[in-house]
Amino acid sequence: MGTPRTLRPLAPPPSPCPGALGAHLCPAVLMPLCQGGVCFDLSRMDAITELSLEDFSVSVEPGVTHKALNSHLRGTGLWFPVDPGADASLCGMAATGASGTNAVRYGTMRPNVLNLRVVLPDGRLLHTAGPGRQPRKRAAGYDLTSLFVGSEGTLGFLTRATLRLHPLPEAAAATTATFPSVRAAVACTVHVLQAAVPVARIELLDEAMAGACGRFSGLELPAAATLLLELHGSRHGLAEQRRQAEEIVQLNGGSGLAWAEEPEARGRLWAMRHSARYAALALRPGCQGYCTDVCVPISCLPDVVAETQRDLQDSGLTGPSGGPARPCLRPAPGQAGAGGGGHLHRGARRGAGQAGAAAGGAGPGGAGHPAPHQGRAGPAQPHEPRQGALRGGSGTPESGQGWPRCRNALPAPPNPPSPPLWVRDPHP
Repeated sequence: MGTPRTLRPLAPPPSPCPGALGAHLCPAVLMPLCQGGVCFDLSRMDAITELSLEDFSVSVEPGVTHKALNSHLRGTGLWFPVDPGADASLCGMAATGASGTNAVRYGTMRPNVLNLRVVLPDGRLLHTAGPGRQPRKRAAGYDLTSLFVGSEGTLGFLTRATLRLHPLPEAAAATTATFPSVRAAVACTVHVLQAAVPVARIELLDEAMAGACGRFSGLELPAAATLLLELHGSRHGLAEQRRQAEEIVQLNGGSGLAWAEEPEARGRLWAMRHSARYAALALRPGCQGYCTDVCVPISCLPDVVAETQRDLQDSGLTGPSGGPARPCLRPAPGQAGAGGGGHLHRGARRGAGQAGAAAGGAGPGGAGHPAPHQGRAGPAQPHEPRQGALRGGSGTPESGQGWPRCRNALPAPPNPPSPPLWVRDPHP
């Protein structure tokens, strides 16, 4: 690469730029990194290549989003089911190890990424499974693809991802079920999975979140512990699955099942779920929102939710939760620093202390979203994974000042290192 030239520090932009698409940042704007580094805009690399209907695979560049890919696949009988809840870039989803509501049946990003083309920090190009290869299973050598999935840009830049596609289900049905307590809803979830009901999505909303989502979306949803379920299968098999799910719900004290099979009705239901953050913010207008995301075994979920609710009450915070145990905090003005931050740390420790993880987990089925602000630029939007080389940071995602600390961030060194030598300044 020749002799490195003199490097200059990156100047922060005059104002944060919203709506970063695809890779790391807004077009032509560099967002500041608190401990040094560099960001690249890869949003214009938006080609969809090497679609193979027989092999159920497709290759995409970093600017291709989840919705763009599924629109491209319309009419083929295939789709990409990993849905983090927003029009996130697919390479960003791979970089953050994203998941979503469909992970119960179709898995997270990790098993759905077959190959990655990565630019390493020294400029070398790496194909994690070999150039042009898309093996469905590996028995020899290191699994480099899994190593880079979830690396959040710290090991290299993802410039192409080969993804596993799935057949579209012939039929789908979604419903909501209310329960007398979170514990009863979790027990129903366990029974559904133990009975091998091929559920595609299963999401939990506590009493506060269910009421907030119902009011915000205009849907009739009582303020009670609620499960959102969706079944995929053939038209003949779906009737048996619905009957089985209804029996399990009633066995656990659930009620209020009303199945929706039309795509529009199902879309409204999951749009309500995906707008949960905005619904929670509407509970306390003008207050700051903080989100955390922990993942615990299903058996530990009722205790974690109960402890979290008690913690919120003691802290004087409003904190509805949905999915696994992901409270959105809206501290009153003046409380954002101490109350909110302390609770987030306690929530992360609570999740890790229950044989779980401090980040990840979407839905009681056990698969998860990344924390919504990790590895991306611009003001926070719900569940929009980006890939980015982040280490540490300060400020809040909504303020746009600095970066929130990544879940795997290293402590700040006493003397921050110089930017990498492979970053060239064209004007030394």
